[in-house]
Amino acid sequence: MLQSLDHGTFFSRRCIWVNGPVIVGAGPSGLAVGAGLKQQGVPFIILERANCIASLWQNRTYDRLKLHLPKQFCQLPDFPFPEDFPEYPTKHQFITYLDSYARHFDISPNFNETVQSAKYDETFGLWRVRTVLAGGPGLGQLEVEYICRWLVVASGENAEKVVPEFEGLESFGGDVTHACDYKSGENFRGKRVLVVGCGNSGMEVSLDLCNHNARPSMVVRSSVHVLPKEVLGKSTFELAVFMMKWLPLWLIDKILMFLAWLILGNVEKYGLKRPKIGPLQLKNAAGKTPVLDIGALSKIRSGQIKVVVGIKKFSSGRVELLDGEVLDIDSVVLATGYRSNVPSWLKENEFFSEDGILKNPFPNGWKGRAGLYAVGFTRKGLSGASLDAISVAHDIGRSWKEDMKQRKHSVTARHRRCISHF
Repeated sequence: MLQSLDHGTFFSRRCIWVNGPVIVGAGPSGLAVGAGLKQQGVPFIILERANCIASLWQNRTYDRLKLHLPKQFCQLPDFPFPEDFPEYPTKHQFITYLDSYARHFDISPNFNETVQSAKYDETFGLWRVRTVLAGGPGLGQLEVEYICRWLVVASGENAEKVVPEFEGLESFGGDVTHACDYKSGENFRGKRVLVVGCGNSGMEVSLDLCNHNARPSMVVRSSVHVLPKEVLGKSTFELAVFMMKWLPLWLIDKILMFLAWLILGNVEKYGLKRPKIGPLQLKNAAGKTPVLDIGALSKIRSGQIKVVVGIKKFSSGRVELLDGEVLDIDSVVLATGYRSNVPSWLKENEFFSEDGILKNPFPNGWKGRAGLYAVGFTRKGLSGASLDAISVAHDIGRSWKEDMKQRKHSVTARHRRCISHF
């Protein structure tokens, strides 16, 4: 069906039945589910709003980024990293790995197709997923409605950037960049840069700015756990995973905090106040990831990265802090994180909360009702997403095969009735 838009362009509407699940998102989570389904012979469609797989990694990360965890904790199901990759692959190596993964399992997402809404039709017991597909210059757009029995939400916890409101920011006059658009400190040489946020991104951006002879001040608005990346040559994360086999979380947290104090010293005297609860318990309770130090702390100790308190307001070329200090600055980088965009298009309120987080905690949060699934919302990183992807693919595969068996039985029964009537 064609309808006219302004200026003589057109958009058309189509309705497509999918004999399998629709997967929303072609990041690592969506690819992992697709691979699991491929191995079971289950057909599916992956819808991706960007023009490539893993768009967060390809388009919204800085150049120096590496995986913060050893590669064995970041690989997707049934496809290990190449042996010649380093323990902590670079962003470009990880993208190469994901491209190889998609090729290996013959996964071809529908790119440039944005989901507008997904709603369960109680009458027919099916999902209706409506999308808009850009048709190119002068070609208008194509609206598609997919009908399916299963829907997999794999759009991730980091689909949209978070940009807080600050008084006076519009009158600042300098460059304001979110971390998702930051690539390198090269363009900030010699500049006074305010980095808002002290998580892993804020720390690494501040370090990168230092390495390019910029002068960063890092805003620390709340408490933060800073842990050494490695302990005696072993990944701190790997050590924590090993201890989880034998010890309760509270005890592991005590050990990690003691090791952090032993290796990094007292970071509170530099303005980095530790939370009252341990790093693993905080991660489980609030999803707040501890910072793994990759060199920023030494720059903080030397004064090359200045730690400052929260922001009161901006003015032309300046920022006033909550403690009354006023800084002259040239640029601002907002390392203020990301959020899920699921509530904007998924029309249900039982599985996801209003902020786009799963209501049921890991490891039982991957399955909702009526064929609804989620992968990549565990706050457990790539390893948690992989575990959920395996569960989702197996569950859908089992349901799909039962459905095919029932259809075949139904067709056979009708065929026999026709023969008997003849």
